[in-house]
Amino acid sequence: MSVFLIKGAQLLLSLSILVILHELGHFIPAKLFKTRVEKFYLFFDVKFSLFKKKIGETVYGIGWLPLGGYVKISGMIDESMDTEAMAKPPQPWEFRSKPTWQRLIIMLGGVIVNFILAFVLYMMILFVRGKDYRNAEDVVFGYGVTKTMEQYGFQQGDKILSINGVSHAEADNINTYLMFRDTKSVVVMHEDGTTETLTVPRRYRHAIV
Repeated sequence: MSVFLIKGAQLLLSLSILVILHELGHFIPAKLFKTRVEKFYLFFDVKFSLFKKKIGETVYGIGWLPLGGYVKISGMIDESMDTEAMAKPPQPWEFRSKPTWQRLIIMLGGVIVNFILAFVLYMMILFVRGKDYRNAEDVVFGYGVTKTMEQYGFQQGDKILSINGVSHAEADNINTYLMFRDTKSVVVMHEDGTTETLTVPRRYRHAIV
């Protein structure tokens, strides 16, 4: 399988998870407050659906347009723009007949889920980062450099020994300094084993790798 297909599948899966969790943020409060949910869709079903099945009072389905998803709640004008139902008297199971605080929770449910998900993901990154990292020695084949920097002495496969006089044990720190810091001088080891101190011109700083 090509890298393009793998990346595409990963993107689609990630988007699907985000959409489902967001829509559950609307769906679950609506059900708890005994509000009828007519549809629960992953992606948009313009003209037709890839899959749909009615369970109870709700139609669950997958659309073909991967730009989001939606839940269609009775008594609410949403993505479906169903204005005909608004002309009829409010029913007990409709969104518009519920107390204001319940309607607010239903509307904000998706945003709240997004916030909680972001918090959890960042906490996971915080707890994991720093336990495992690549040593500078792990970069066995050195770094690739831009054609522009080759004229200033950098060579393909150079290993970075120090930046601005400071050595870095972590390869990630080296990348950060090269790309985002004011890099003035770099000590490199060429593939032939020789070391050299190279000066980075001001206009080309942050453009080494």
